[in-house]
Formats: sequence, C-alpha cells, structure tokens
Amino acid sequence: MKIRPIDDRVVIQILEAEETTAGGLVLPDTAKEKPQRGEVIAVGPGKIQKNGKRGPMELTKGDIVIFGKYAGSDVKIDGKDFKIMRESEVLARLEGAKESSGKKAGKTVKR
Repeated sequence: MKIRPIDDRVVIQILEAEETTAGGLVLPDTAKEKPQRGEVIAVGPGKIQKNGKRGPMELTKGDIVIFGKYAGSDVKIDGKDFKIMRESEVLARLEGAKESSGKKAGKTVKR
C-alpha cells in the first residue's frame, strides 16, 4: 500500500527501541521506553505559504530522525507501525545514520 502525506507532513517508520542496556541486561517489553527514532519513508509537498507558493521541506525520504514521545499520530499499515506528523514536530535529523534501507544483514567489510 502506498501512503502519500499532504502539506508539511511526513510519514515515519518507527525503529525498534533498544532491547539491552549498556551493561548487557535484556529489558522486558514493559520496561522499554517508547521509541523516539524513525526513518522518513514519505514526505509531503510542503505547506502553502501566505504568498500561495509551497514552502520547501527540510526532510527527505531515508532520513533517520528523532521526534517527541507523544508527537504525531500513530498508525498501523500492513502490520507495521508508522507515525504521521508535521515536519515541525521532528526534533532532529541524525546525520550519517542509515538504518533499514542502507544496512544489509551479514555484510562483511574487507580491509
């Protein structure tokens, strides 16, 4: 299914919260914090400004972002969790971070 946000909204696929602590303890589902990271999978065309033109969007598809715990609207599509929120609700973009689309399992690096 395709989803296309309107105006200045973005669709974010939620990335799973860490399951272990820095010390190696495994956390049960009830102790995990609500995820606050995600990958932008769709971006709207931009908000219409007072002059009638659309403002440019800062975020692009594939960006890894951090958002507030209670920001946006939670939706489930095809069994996956997503958030739809205004671009202004996104707190930060993680530079140099590529999660799901850029990382391949089992890939080794030769030196």
